[in-house]
Amino acid sequence: MDVENRDHIDQLMRAFYAKVIPDAVIGHYFTQVIQMDLEKHLPMIVDFWETVLFGVAKYKSNAVAIHQHLHEKSAFEDKHFTQWVKLFQLTVDELFEGEKAELAKQRALSIATVMKFKLLHQQQGYFGQK
Repeated sequence: MDVENRDHIDQLMRAFYAKVIPDAVIGHYFTQVIQMDLEKHLPMIVDFWETVLFGVAKYKSNAVAIHQHLHEKSAFEDKHFTQWVKLFQLTVDELFEGEKAELAKQRALSIATVMKFKLLHQQQGYFGQK
């Protein structure tokens, strides 16, 4: 079954966060850096992925700014982005298959790559110059 609607995205996100929150590499962002209220967070992240996968303009926040705030509290490293992508793609593969499932995995990798560039590399300037 492919990702077909908002309910499927909600299912995906619940399964994903069930992996992420206890994860030894990135879980501390959700439990220590911030004390994330999953039930409050889920509608926003489902809006985000509904926008990404289906072009429904529901997500209105700035994802980079939100993650910049987290980065300032506890600096992200390459391994954090790698683990996030790994867990996301694993979760998609466990639950879904098809065009939208593949798109979700591709977009997750793209989002992590852009976020990593903006948070880790752009602040140093190009070629490590400040």
